[in-house]
Amino acid sequence: MGGFYEIKPEEIQKNPFTAIGKEWMLITAEKDGRVNTMTASWGGLGVMWNRNVAYIVIRPQRYTKSFVDAADTFSLTFFDKGFEKELAYLGTVSGRHEDKIAELKLELLYSDATPYFENASLVLICKKLYRQEYSGEAFINTAIRDEHYREKDFHTLYIAEIEKVLVK
Repeated sequence: MGGFYEIKPEEIQKNPFTAIGKEWMLITAEKDGRVNTMTASWGGLGVMWNRNVAYIVIRPQRYTKSFVDAADTFSLTFFDKGFEKELAYLGTVSGRHEDKIAELKLELLYSDATPYFENASLVLICKKLYRQEYSGEAFINTAIRDEHYREKDFHTLYIAEIEKVLVK
């Protein structure tokens, strides 16, 4: 497993506010034998339905959304310093038109059928539990809706159980 070992979700040392919001993560899934990934800076970790979960949001126009929708699982991968350029590239270039993973020469590994990156320092293998489209009417603070959804391209929320945590 590329030098990884498994820990319990409660043993994660990374601060999720920093890891997700400032350092970013990759959301990765497989569909029809192809893998795609995207950089994300919105999401979180917590407890829901007595399960350790991760939640992510993906806009409808993102190519990776079709991969997450088609798969039962996805991975969230976090990197140490030094991967900022790669994360920026993976967040701005669509996998629809090129194999951006191959372009960066990132090495794919698998936990059962779930792809993740050997270059990561922390990997969450997640099994989808719940999906829901955001709606404009649901916003209590409409300033958030107006600022982030001018095009009405509301995110889809995914809540997934953290099945495995891998660290180096």
